[in-house]
Amino acid sequence: MENEVERESGSMIFSDEELIEVSGLKKGRDFIEVTCGCTSHRYGDAVGKLRVFSNGDLEITCECTPGCNEDKLTPAAFEKHSGRETARKWKNNVWVIVNGEKVSLSKTALLKYYNQASKNANGTNRSHNGRVCHRDEFVRCSRCNKERRFRLRTKEECRIHHDALADVNWKCSDLPYD
Repeated sequence: MENEVERESGSMIFSDEELIEVSGLKKGRDFIEVTCGCTSHRYGDAVGKLRVFSNGDLEITCECTPGCNEDKLTPAAFEKHSGRETARKWKNNVWVIVNGEKVSLSKTALLKYYNQASKNANGTNRSHNGRVCHRDEFVRCSRCNKERRFRLRTKEECRIHHDALADVNWKCSDLPYD
């Protein structure tokens, strides 16, 4: 029973060796919280509290000024809020203090459970430029056992792919050729 409670608490998310000498460490039921920040050449350091949840979510509460009430920011939004000129590299620009020195998140164990693929899989198929994109899919031929690529760029191509998936006896010869 005691181990089950520990497993659900933030103390079992990371080992003690991974969190040794991390500044501002607090352990919650399903998260850990550490002091973090982002440095802007123009505005200096913006400090916050990074929460790492057991499901891999990252959340930052900003403490850059006494009047700032920004909370539940993503690391990318925190990087932008801090005035960082070269945004989009939050894994390198957002830091935590380890042994009294600023260490980027990418060099710590705090991103161990973070998975960007699952964050993008929540129904949005938008690329960096904001346009909708599709991934190519494959269907295996029932005769030669080769996987054939289906481009999914248009509605017609998506329809062809879905029809091939639905056909148990789909063959390479059924694939339309441009």
